[in-house]
Amino acid sequence: MRLFINGDDYGMNRSCSCAIGEALGRGLIDGTTMMANGEYFDEAVKLSFERGFQGKIGVHFNLTEGRPLTKEITKITAFVRDGVFHKEYIRSPRPLTEFEKNAMYSELSAQAERIKQAGINVVRADSHHYIHTIEHLAPIIARVCREQGIRQIRLNRTYDTPEHPVITEGRISNNFWRENGFITTEYFGRSADLQSGIVRGYTEIMVHPDYDKNGILIDRTGLSDGYPTGGPLSVINDIKKN
Repeated sequence: MRLFINGDDYGMNRSCSCAIGEALGRGLIDGTTMMANGEYFDEAVKLSFERGFQGKIGVHFNLTEGRPLTKEITKITAFVRDGVFHKEYIRSPRPLTEFEKNAMYSELSAQAERIKQAGINVVRADSHHYIHTIEHLAPIIARVCREQGIRQIRLNRTYDTPEHPVITEGRISNNFWRENGFITTEYFGRSADLQSGIVRGYTEIMVHPDYDKNGILIDRTGLSDGYPTGGPLSVINDIKKN
């Protein structure tokens, strides 16, 4: 078993960004992917250079949360309402019009560009709420990645469990990325898969480092009374050692 542990949502807010910085420093994760429209973006860029992990950052493409970077996509109500992204489209995906395709392409290009212009070499890509695995969006994301020189991308989930079943309806085949020249791991899953012992081969494990209300570094799986909740992230290190 070979693992790559990625911390998602870098730049989204202060709590998760600082947690990712700590997790990288402690060797609990191997890299992170950055939300270019996150509220903590500028501070997260500065933190990455201060702590020397600016070479371990990819883009976390986002069309579901926060404010977009470009104007045209704000005209598409399936993605944006009152100037803020929402999740309506991912709940009911459909083919896009040419205007929508162009607006999405411009927004995602701007997200990758913002990270690169901050001095970070974007090394790989994934997405918020798995948008890059939706069949109508994947070809556009592939185009953006090719043009931005991004060669590595995350797979759709490969480990099928009752807690987190594989979703294939409306999703692009994992072979799509390989056939289009992208580099991927063999498998992709969550920390629950790693803890269950079903992980094999070369696997990317997605985690969401954050701090709970007591300041403990966790893999965030939810919120309670406004505080992140989840199990201790240190369990990842225990498994890796064994």
